[in-house]
Amino acid sequence: MSDDAAGPVDTGPPPILDKPDGGADGPADPRTADGGRAGRFWSARRVPAVLVSLVLCGAAGLLLYDVAAVRAGRPAMAWRRRLAHELATRHLDDPWVLGGAAAALLIGVWLIVLAVTPGLRGVLQMRRTAPDIRAGLDRTAAALVLRDRAMEVSGVRSVRVSVGRRRARARAVAHFRELAEVRGDLDAVLGEGLRQLGLAHRLGLSVHVRRPTKR
Repeated sequence: MSDDAAGPVDTGPPPILDKPDGGADGPADPRTADGGRAGRFWSARRVPAVLVSLVLCGAAGLLLYDVAAVRAGRPAMAWRRRLAHELATRHLDDPWVLGGAAAALLIGVWLIVLAVTPGLRGVLQMRRTAPDIRAGLDRTAAALVLRDRAMEVSGVRSVRVSVGRRRARARAVAHFRELAEVRGDLDAVLGEGLRQLGLAHRLGLSVHVRRPTKR
């Protein structure tokens, strides 16, 4: 996100969320006075669930149709006869058997990982000030707010801000003032900006400042 071509945007500072204990400084505590915690948001996993459901329903329907056809006196489908023959004649150390087992294992591990992990890595948890309210902040939106704050620092020509799950990184280009002074101001401004985002877990901050490249 660079605003070499972007004009000044008056977004205003984000609202300051007070801590549950009323303090204004210090690290954010994800536990509120009533014992609630700002846990990760869980993804609905709609696409994997739909894909698995379609595959299972299709395979089960085809198998049931073939079984019913055999019960009605018709011959089994060629694919089922071929599958039964292959299972009866191939050894366990056959490359095709090992490859199929490895593929089934990988798919199973993938489904288990999807089942036990929250997902939604792009949403940051915000502090809970009420037991029945949960809030999240998109990482892209957080990066945009911090970028606007960084552009207010004197000497900053452009800046790129990326926000991860544990750290925010800012890479700025300063066309005047000493780099150490610009870096110090950015540390202060972005540190205050992170505090005012109201996140449950305080993010680390990494700031890099350089001069424009000569052309």
